[in-house]
Amino acid sequence: MSWDATVRRMCLALPETYEEQAWVGERWRIRGRTFAHLLEIRDGTPPAFAKAAGTDGPAHVLIFRSRGIELDALSKRDGFFAPGWGPEIIGMKLDGSVDRVELGELITESYCNRAPKKLVALLDLPE
Repeated sequence: MSWDATVRRMCLALPETYEEQAWVGERWRIRGRTFAHLLEIRDGTPPAFAKAAGTDGPAHVLIFRSRGIELDALSKRDGFFAPGWGPEIIGMKLDGSVDRVELGELITESYCNRAPKKLVALLDLPE
């Protein structure tokens, strides 16, 4: 399964989520708020993403949101990067070492950071 299909399936499983073309790649939104953005870096393009991720590619990266101690922990892990576009925005290089369960959890957390509480309440989240 490709990263596009994997991320798409995870994002669209969340209430009221929709996908749209971003300036580069695809993004998933809830009520006009982006919670996940997937794109491919090739030959250093797009340059801002290549610089932030520290790679000229080819590489797929996912940009999402996180908060608090989890954001701090992710920022220190290999494969993650802080692009500097906001205090809660973090990036992740997608490769064969990515745990798909963790990926789903990170996407869901990002959704919860952006979605209205009544939609978050519809999710079956661990206590």
